[in-house]
Amino acid sequence: MATITEPSTANAPMGPNRRRLPSARSVRWNPEAEELQQLTARMPQARRTSFGNYNVQTQVVNRSAASTYLVTDDPSETTGKAISVAEAARVAALQDAYIAGADMLVIDGYLGNDAEQRSRVRLYIEEANANIAGMQQQLYFPPDMPADAWDPELSLIYTPNLPMPGYPDDRLITVDIAAGVTRVMNSDYFGESKKGGLRMWNALVYARGGLAMHAGCKVVPTDDGERTMLIIGLSGTGKTTTTFTRQNNSQPVQDDFIGLFAGGKVVGTENGCFAKTFGLDPAHEPAIHGAVMKPDAYLENASQREVDGPVDFFDTSYTQNGRATFPMSSLGIWRDPREIGPVSHLLILNRNDNIIPAVARLTSEQAAAYFMLGETQGTSAGGKAEDGKSLRVPGTNPFYPHRDEQQANRFLELMGSCDFEVFLLNTGRVGGTDADPLSKKVQIEHSGAIVKAIAEGTITWERDPDFGYEVASALPGIEDLELLQPRRLYERTGRSEDYAAWVARLRRERVEFLERYAGLKAEIVEAIR
Repeated sequence: MATITEPSTANAPMGPNRRRLPSARSVRWNPEAEELQQLTARMPQARRTSFGNYNVQTQVVNRSAASTYLVTDDPSETTGKAISVAEAARVAALQDAYIAGADMLVIDGYLGNDAEQRSRVRLYIEEANANIAGMQQQLYFPPDMPADAWDPELSLIYTPNLPMPGYPDDRLITVDIAAGVTRVMNSDYFGESKKGGLRMWNALVYARGGLAMHAGCKVVPTDDGERTMLIIGLSGTGKTTTTFTRQNNSQPVQDDFIGLFAGGKVVGTENGCFAKTFGLDPAHEPAIHGAVMKPDAYLENASQREVDGPVDFFDTSYTQNGRATFPMSSLGIWRDPREIGPVSHLLILNRNDNIIPAVARLTSEQAAAYFMLGETQGTSAGGKAEDGKSLRVPGTNPFYPHRDEQQANRFLELMGSCDFEVFLLNTGRVGGTDADPLSKKVQIEHSGAIVKAIAEGTITWERDPDFGYEVASALPGIEDLELLQPRRLYERTGRSEDYAAWVARLRRERVEFLERYAGLKAEIVEAIR
């Protein structure tokens, strides 16, 4: 597609009533995938790999939560950071002035492919960071109208090379829900593009009566019919792995974000996958590994020593947060979200290393409580401030722009509108860290057996006396009861007092955490007292 070089070119294809973009020196409108690959190849920080695709090394290697602000004059609207309307307008003017001298790219597409719930989106980004445009194009569903007719509901204006002094790390992301515009300044990490649109979509879905969830989705065939599973979890805790590992020839639907509506209706968001590459092993994750090896995939921060050379998914000398994007079609097993039934099971991932069992079954109120707690161990996706630390992130969704308790309240409402079971899954360890010889790892194979057994309804349950949820007393594929009931491990190793201390600590801390949210429904807090 030809580059437009006339003055005010950003507005050239736009009709008089359309949203206007800042004028640029030149703009390429919706270039083809091949052209974006060619532009990426010119980037000095891009290297061709032995797979025939490109691996870009970025300066920013994770999301920038500390630099992200909701545009509002009422800070109580969000549990995150807020920036005034006036200050947002000031920094927007600085970004617009910068763009006037820049070469830009426009990528249009849909978030979602459900005719009733999809949203028109637009990315406007510096050509110097063409890999981000190429990666985003893979995740959008393609537009079905020309650019001059495209009226985006959500827009992302993205200048990776413009510092914004006075903000954390000279970096700023402003989220203007009312205008449907997110502006990103001074981050070359692709995740800010991906999350920029999805963060605004969170607010849209909530306004429509649903709940956007940081969740993968898969369908698992059983003798009693297909089961639709949602898998929620913080980035790097096993969400994508759990979604793509196969049980009974299961099929992935989405790897990262869905919308849940009354009656259990699940709406997809993305036409591609943004997968973490650290530890990517074809023996455990053959579908993802195969997709990453294809020439149309984009890699970000994977270890690579030489141009046209191999990548090392186990080397973390630069970052553990290596990433890749690829079309869902590259998996060969993708299921269109418009074809699936209502949700039947929801799995809350909690990567932990103490007394959380490999699986527990929750009541509706307990499910809303553990959903709100969002307990897990932080990973490199959240930067040094989160990596390896025990976290509580409501909904395991750090991208919800308003008040966190809204998520849990809506979750409980949606559970009342349909019949689905909720489970807590530990994807970490029981009995201690990996440095503790008395601890045990919950392996990918264990998690796979659990997912299969949940889908087939073959687990035998008993009530846990300390937390009130149900734990497994028998589960096909797992013979080690100490993974299923950590109390047994602590008792056998002479650490019953440690176990009791953990019980008391978790019960106290969980109640204290939930009581911080005045708007949280009382029955959610009561479920874990």
